[in-house]
Amino acid sequence: MTSLSPVNPDPAATTAAPEPALRRDHPFSRRNLVRTVMGGYLPLLVATLVVFLPLLWMVLSSFKQSGEIVTTDLKILPESLNLENYRTAMTTVPFGQFFLNSTIVTLSGATIKVLLAILTAYALVFVRFPFRNFIFVLILVALMVPPQVSILPNFILIAGIGGKNTLWGIILPGLGTAFGTFLLRQHFRTLPASILESAEVDGAGHWRRLWQIVVPVSVPSIATVALVTIVTEWNDYIWPLIITDRPETMTLPVGLTLLQNNESNAAGWGVLMAGAVLVIVPILIIFAALQRYIVAGLTQGSVTG
Repeated sequence: MTSLSPVNPDPAATTAAPEPALRRDHPFSRRNLVRTVMGGYLPLLVATLVVFLPLLWMVLSSFKQSGEIVTTDLKILPESLNLENYRTAMTTVPFGQFFLNSTIVTLSGATIKVLLAILTAYALVFVRFPFRNFIFVLILVALMVPPQVSILPNFILIAGIGGKNTLWGIILPGLGTAFGTFLLRQHFRTLPASILESAEVDGAGHWRRLWQIVVPVSVPSIATVALVTIVTEWNDYIWPLIITDRPETMTLPVGLTLLQNNESNAAGWGVLMAGAVLVIVPILIIFAALQRYIVAGLTQGSVTG
């Protein structure tokens, strides 16, 4: 009888011992809490304080008397909510005229800029014409050029055609927006081509496709361009300061300069702070109410399927 020798087990057949699972820290463990606070909440808190504290100091100073601002004894809170600084700021200079001018310049300039950005971006994406990519490269170059470079040529041009001390002279040089065109162009490229092809088969022209298909599905991106443009137009200072020297055509930021000239002594700091609050509060309210569109618009199209 043949004896069977014991069979050696195959090393490859042996089951390897399972590796220990990676240990995860408890969400409320000390290490995880320190990492979250130091890497997340602390930088966010510092960035928020850097932005918020100057605004808070400006608002508090607008209610202070001159002796509470220019003093060696630091006083954070005002002794009383005195509105005299606001009355002085609104009566020393034609504040109502400044506000009306800023509103006209902002609404007109922002509306035209957004319309031009929509039309240009649509043409760059959906209309075939020669040198289309070259024109887009020029738009990218315009994003890299500082706006201060064009101040002198714009002044010579606008003053030469009679636009000095006029509202249209303030609006005209900045009607093109490279940022808005770039943002909308990148978003339009993410739209499904089948939708526009179906509309083209049904006989829809470019104008109908733009306003009935492209624009309705691009509201967040368009709102982003509109909000950024409104904030930029409202806060613009250098160009309105150069092209205007009469109070009848000055905007609010330039009007602050006129207010500073009238309140140049130490007693006028509270008045200047009140004027600055009156300038930025309207745009801060609009920005805070609609800022969610900026987040949605900037991230729309960044992830594609």
